[in-house]
Amino acid sequence: MSATAREGPLVQAIQSHQEMGQNICRAMLESIVKIGFSVADIASVPDFSKAEFSLVKDPYTASENLKGIWYDQHKQRIGNIQFLSDGSFYAEYDVVKPHPRKKQWFVEGVNAWGKEGKISAEPKLIQAL
Repeated sequence: MSATAREGPLVQAIQSHQEMGQNICRAMLESIVKIGFSVADIASVPDFSKAEFSLVKDPYTASENLKGIWYDQHKQRIGNIQFLSDGSFYAEYDVVKPHPRKKQWFVEGVNAWGKEGKISAEPKLIQAL
């Protein structure tokens, strides 16, 4: 299928997930701020409109899922979000900074998961060296 033939379904998928995607990004940002970071402390924050989207085939259902990838200014991947055909989603976004309040922890990133109407988000912590 040509890129132009797929553009219609891709644009439609992005538009249909936009509100939920914005809510997911907000939940991830709130999770980052809740542990003590300010928005200024983070080089880049999750923003649905800044992800690069594509449609990917789900290997289990053969349905097309919407997948977005976030990149930093150096084109290094810093996060992703995927909406699955069953209505669920999963997202992760890199923070990669020492915990602002608990020096024994390092904040690798933040994860979000759920379905329409229920978004769960939490930071991914690893023990500091």
